[in-house]
Amino acid sequence: MAPPHENNEGFTGRPLRRRSLLAGAVALGALGAAGCSRVPDVGEIEGGSLLERLRDEGTVRVGIASEPPFGYVNEDGIATGEAPEIARVIFKSLGVNNIRAIPTEFGALIPGLKAQQFDVVSAGMYINPTRCEQVLFSDPDYVVLDSFIVKKGNPHGIRTYEDIVDKGLKLASGTAYAEIDYAKDAGVKDILILPDQVAGLDAVRQGRVDAFAGTNITVQGVVKGDPQVEATEAFQPEMGGKPAYGAGGFAFRQSEKNLRDAFNRELHKLKDSGQLLRIVQPFGFTKDEMTDLTAEELCG
Repeated sequence: MAPPHENNEGFTGRPLRRRSLLAGAVALGALGAAGCSRVPDVGEIEGGSLLERLRDEGTVRVGIASEPPFGYVNEDGIATGEAPEIARVIFKSLGVNNIRAIPTEFGALIPGLKAQQFDVVSAGMYINPTRCEQVLFSDPDYVVLDSFIVKKGNPHGIRTYEDIVDKGLKLASGTAYAEIDYAKDAGVKDILILPDQVAGLDAVRQGRVDAFAGTNITVQGVVKGDPQVEATEAFQPEMGGKPAYGAGGFAFRQSEKNLRDAFNRELHKLKDSGQLLRIVQPFGFTKDEMTDLTAEELCG
């Protein structure tokens, strides 16, 4: 259950399904507010003055995807999830009291950030070298394992991506999910790409696929209470024979290193005080998901 909000803490948004294409009216309202500052070439890192502007305006625009428990709009129309709640606390500490949530599909988050449709990606986005070439990441605020949605009883005994290959099974995952690369690295040739884990749940129920791959926390949340499916035991995925850490953070434009650095300083204060865990616990995160990994390590 989401933590209580006082006066919505400046959040705005509309109900939507996970990673669904409902940017529509909500996102369009933000396009006109986008700044006209120059976007640097890929790989060109600049300091930037966005933080000062955000303090003057009193509002930061955060891009989210409809992916419980990372970031979503709840039944009351309030943007919440572990990432928006962390953003709320950190930006308030930085002198920016209001947050305007802009929902979009997951695959559009980095393009939207670069196009200045929002100021920061607040969606628990995995930090990996490919994404690091396009944006600046904060240090991660969590690390999670993978899991599969399977039919009740797990009739095929699926535990890892290698099981999909060895048993000739059909796998699905979500748009722009890191799990797609993990599966391909393990030798899975044919992966059905679906909009979100809700669509994945339906595909497993209907027998169109044998499993849907996602983060353990996401999978556990979507199968809860469903008598036809279950989540497999969480496991550590690999890439190139090495652990592929599912560690997520906040993404910033490469022109805004100053904002990223200021955000990082506040994030580490939350980690050191234990407040970070208290913020994310209502969304199913535990001490096991806390991490000392850095963006530098994950980008390398």
